[in-house]
Amino acid sequence: MYFLLFQHPNQYLGFDLVQKIMILLQSVAMFTFFPLVTVGLLKALGFIKSIQLYDQKDRIIPLVASGIWYFWIWYVWRNLPDQPLAAIQLALGVWITSVAALMLNTRMKISLHALSLGAILALLLSLSIKENLHYGVWLSIAFIITGAVSSSRLLVSDHSPSEVYWGLLTGALAMLVAGVFA
Repeated sequence: MYFLLFQHPNQYLGFDLVQKIMILLQSVAMFTFFPLVTVGLLKALGFIKSIQLYDQKDRIIPLVASGIWYFWIWYVWRNLPDQPLAAIQLALGVWITSVAALMLNTRMKISLHALSLGAILALLLSLSIKENLHYGVWLSIAFIITGAVSSSRLLVSDHSPSEVYWGLLTGALAMLVAGVFA
């Protein structure tokens, strides 16, 4: 959201600084703060073993709760009159990604890091295709971060290669589907 609000030249054109900061705070609250608080409460109440969600069963309630937060912000932004389409696509893509993660979690311990990286990479790629802007630097940064984080998930043996690849693919597909329906 920071990229769309403060770096992209025309997504939030006409919004003043206070409006942009409010949108950034909304996104931080719904995409980060509330899911973190949910996981912290689940740990404190003994519903999960670790906040790092090592086990597949520990991921079920946090994914459902996060899906609720993500759906809510998509629903609100979709109904605001001046919200740019890219932000609505981002929110819808994040929600679809969380639903896909919940479903795939029944079969494998899919990499949630790779899911998010695949989604953001697909959003940047779709924006670069749709718009006549130069995304070279941003795409390069996104590819480097995606490669570094995905490699680290493999190096620390938290995931198998298939779990990381499925995460990247699922996140990217979810964001592309969101681009069609946003």
